[in-house]
Amino acid sequence: MIFSQIFETINTGLVVLDKEMTVRHWNRWMALHSQIDKEEIVGKNLFEFFPALDRPHFQRNCRSVLAFGHFCFFSQKLHKYLFPMTPAGSLAEEFDYMQQSCSMGPLRNAEGQVEFLYLSVQDVSEVVSYQKKLVRMNQTDPLTGVYNRNFMESQLEKEVVRCQRFKHNLSLLMIDVDLFKNVNDNYGHQCGDFALKEITQRISAKIRQTDFLIRYGGDEFCCLLTETAPDKAIKVAELLRQQICNSPFQFKDITFNVTISIGVAGFDETDIDVESLLRKADSALYMAKQSGRNTVIDTFS
Repeated sequence: MIFSQIFETINTGLVVLDKEMTVRHWNRWMALHSQIDKEEIVGKNLFEFFPALDRPHFQRNCRSVLAFGHFCFFSQKLHKYLFPMTPAGSLAEEFDYMQQSCSMGPLRNAEGQVEFLYLSVQDVSEVVSYQKKLVRMNQTDPLTGVYNRNFMESQLEKEVVRCQRFKHNLSLLMIDVDLFKNVNDNYGHQCGDFALKEITQRISAKIRQTDFLIRYGGDEFCCLLTETAPDKAIKVAELLRQQICNSPFQFKDITFNVTISIGVAGFDETDIDVESLLRKADSALYMAKQSGRNTVIDTFS
C-alpha cells in the first residue's frame, strides 16, 4: 500500500516492463506527461505507443538489464530525451521535447531472478535551460549579443588546430570603429551603445552562420571567417566596410555617420600559434587606421 502510493505520487516517471517489452506498470507522472493513461497502455507493447524509440539501442540495454542485472543510464547530453513529451510552461518555447535523464534497472522475484525491469524518467529541462544560459553568459557580450573575448580565445584555438590538421583556410578580420569616442562625446553613451549594436547587426547580416563575430573589447571587433581564402576574406572585409559607411545611423532624432577600419590576416604555415595570427591582424588594422581610416588593409600582399 505504501509503495503503491509512492509509485503513483513521486515526481518521477516510473515504468515497469517485462521481457517482451509489455508495460506492466505506468505511474501517474508518465500518464500526465505522455498524455497516455495507464488503462490504455498497461498490457500493451511499449513500441506500439512509442515507435520513434531507438529500438535497437533500447532493446540492447534491456537485454543487458534482464540477462545480467546491470543498470543502464541514458544521458541527457547524449540522447536529449527518451520519450517525446512536451516541456512544461515556458520551456516549451525553448525545447521541442522535455529534456530527460533516464535510468533502467532490474526488478527481481523472490528467488532473486530478474523478472522485470524498471525505467525511471526525470524532467531535467529546467537544469539544461539554466546550463545553457550560463554558457551564453560566459560566451556572449551583454550589450551586443555577439560572442565575447572568452569565446574567441577558445574558438580561435580550435580553428587553428583544425587548419593545421586539415589544411583549411582561416581568415581573421580585426575591426575598429573609427573615432568612436566622438560619438559618445557628441551624442551620449546611449547613442554610442546603439551604434555598437547597429554595427553588429549590419555585420551579422552579411556573414555566414559558420563565421563568428566577436566583440574584442570596447569599440573593437573580430570576425573569424572559417574556411575562407585570402581573396575572399578581403572581399568580405570590403563588403562590411561599405555596409557600415554607406548608410547613416539614426538614433531617435539624431542622424550620424560611422566608419570602420579593418585589418585582414590569414593563418598559414608560417604561423605557429593563435598569437601570431592575432598580431598580423592587429598590425594590418594599425596600418588601416594610419592610412586615413575607413579602409581595409591585408597582410597577404
